[in-house]
Amino acid sequence: MAQANPPIQQRVGFQTPTIKQRMAETWKQVKKHKAGYLFLAPFMVLFIVFTVGPVLTAIYLSFTYFNVLQPPNWIGLTNYRLLFLEDDIFLKSLHVTVVFAILTGPVGFLLSFIMAWLINQVKVRLLYVVAFYAPSLSGIGMAQIMRIFFANDRYGYLNNLLIRWGILDEPFPWLADIDTMLGVVIAVQLWMSMGPGFLSFLAGLQQIDESLYEAGKVDGVRNRLQELWFITLPLVRPQLVFGAVMAVVGAFSMFDISVGLVGFPSPQYAAHSIMAHLYDYAFLRFEMGYASAVSVVMFLMMFLLSSMFRRMLSTRGEW
Repeated sequence: MAQANPPIQQRVGFQTPTIKQRMAETWKQVKKHKAGYLFLAPFMVLFIVFTVGPVLTAIYLSFTYFNVLQPPNWIGLTNYRLLFLEDDIFLKSLHVTVVFAILTGPVGFLLSFIMAWLINQVKVRLLYVVAFYAPSLSGIGMAQIMRIFFANDRYGYLNNLLIRWGILDEPFPWLADIDTMLGVVIAVQLWMSMGPGFLSFLAGLQQIDESLYEAGKVDGVRNRLQELWFITLPLVRPQLVFGAVMAVVGAFSMFDISVGLVGFPSPQYAAHSIMAHLYDYAFLRFEMGYASAVSVVMFLMMFLLSSMFRRMLSTRGEW
């Protein structure tokens, strides 16, 4: 009976290296490039201590009952069972956060890029850049300004204008009505979301060599939209990835704007986000194990969405 053909590695004389050989080769490369690793060491230490460490700690605490005063007590999946099967407020906050993320994430991302593209066509850009970036500097300050604008009495700017124009007969409670408060928070967040993403888009657009547009005209590019699609978008792809990730993070970290506008907790939890739920259990009730379970769920949602956008916007071979 004929023997089966040996693996291709044996036929060409190749042997899979052992773990010991791989470790030896890795250590050899480390010694060869030790200067580079020494420069990377401070960042790696800070990254492990302040990013990897807290994430792993939160994952561990999510399987425990931990009230800060006593050592963590392992309870397995109890926190996650309570979270998805018995915590109606968390399910409400999950719904609010998903709606908020769907509306503010993609829309804010597109608005940021469109405004950056339009402003890049203007010679004097400083005034426009300040106007679009300044609202993102202070969430609490912006919330207080918008709270005056959407005030529930006739002294609120919006109510005052609508009453003067005859649209309303009496003030409308924009920040107290459960049907409008989330819309107000979304509108304010959309304006504030044009911060880091807007600046990164504008910086990427300004780095494009003008000669590329001239070469595009020679190759048949006839208008601004064709320039945008065939030249601009491929060249600012890294900025697009960064802006998408920042849009996802900003959408899921909604808290200060909501609290500043409609209070904490919001009436009937109409604008109660996952971040607000996390804050409630972590810093008001001191149930750190349960709060860690909330943070792990939020982290996984942010990670999956960010990875999806990175795959959509990255070129082949970058993943």
